[in-house]
Amino acid sequence: MSRAKAAVKKRAYHHGDLRDQLVAAAEAIILERGVEGFTLREAARRAGVSPAAPAHHFKDAKGLLGEVALRGFRDFGEALDAGDRRGGDDPYRRLMEQGNAYVNFALKHPARFQLMFAHGKYDITYPGLAETGDKAFRVLERAVRAAYAANPGDDLSPDAYGYLMAVWSIVHGFAHLTLGGEFDWAARQRGGGKDTILKHFLPLTLKHLPLPSR
Repeated sequence: MSRAKAAVKKRAYHHGDLRDQLVAAAEAIILERGVEGFTLREAARRAGVSPAAPAHHFKDAKGLLGEVALRGFRDFGEALDAGDRRGGDDPYRRLMEQGNAYVNFALKHPARFQLMFAHGKYDITYPGLAETGDKAFRVLERAVRAAYAANPGDDLSPDAYGYLMAVWSIVHGFAHLTLGGEFDWAARQRGGGKDTILKHFLPLTLKHLPLPSR
């Protein structure tokens, strides 16, 4: 291979790798400073490139954060889908497993989770983002449809829609309270940390998911 071709290949690899480096830098900043503390300049600095370099891949800060959110919703949907499959044919068990997957994802990827639901901070028109987010939400909706014996193409009844909102609110609220350290004091009383919250508090909470009334 000639030197010129080798140089082109090296540059192509660098640019492809730079996208991942910028995403990793963005997540690290969010984890340290919160979504409000993110700046594109700081992401570029951590990736070792000029402040103008990210524009070649993401246009602006909201574009970069759109990519982070996209990857978050993609992995989130996969985690929920895996939980749904673990639940088998029992709609209520499916929701329990999804709830467990929901909270575990939040704790495993706190930066992504924080950003995913901060819609004003990223480009909501980022390519593929709307479809990916909707796909993740449909996993939960499918289990609710099964619980209410609702056909895929039918509108959810008011009760079924309310049930969907109740289940989502419970697990989402639990995830945020856990990330915010609100349960730490109770975990310490049991002589543990995050493991205690997941192994004891989360199952106790999920047992109180409302039973659907058909």
